[in-house]
Amino acid sequence: MGAALTRYRVIAWIVGVVLILLVVVGMPLKYAFDNPVVVETVGPAHGFLYMIYLVAAFDLSRRADWPLKRMLLVMLAGTVPFVSFYAERRVTAWLDRPVTRTPEPVAS
Repeated sequence: MGAALTRYRVIAWIVGVVLILLVVVGMPLKYAFDNPVVVETVGPAHGFLYMIYLVAAFDLSRRADWPLKRMLLVMLAGTVPFVSFYAERRVTAWLDRPVTRTPEPVAS
């Protein structure tokens, strides 16, 4: 599961940076200065990268056996600026936490 987590973390950061670039730089340029060049180039790149993000999040969620709600929330994190960074930290914390299991009772 370590490789799936690494793949997810890398693509979460990439999607987050590209989305911030699109929203913070591209949108103001397009709507305030009538210059859509950043939106026209970064927008499709974000869409493609977001699909890779979805695949990585799905792969990780299946390997970690997450409930459907958690998987969907992590997948949606790539659509809101800055949230993918938060989700990446939370996911890493969930998966790096040592698993504590209750010992099985010994049959006599």
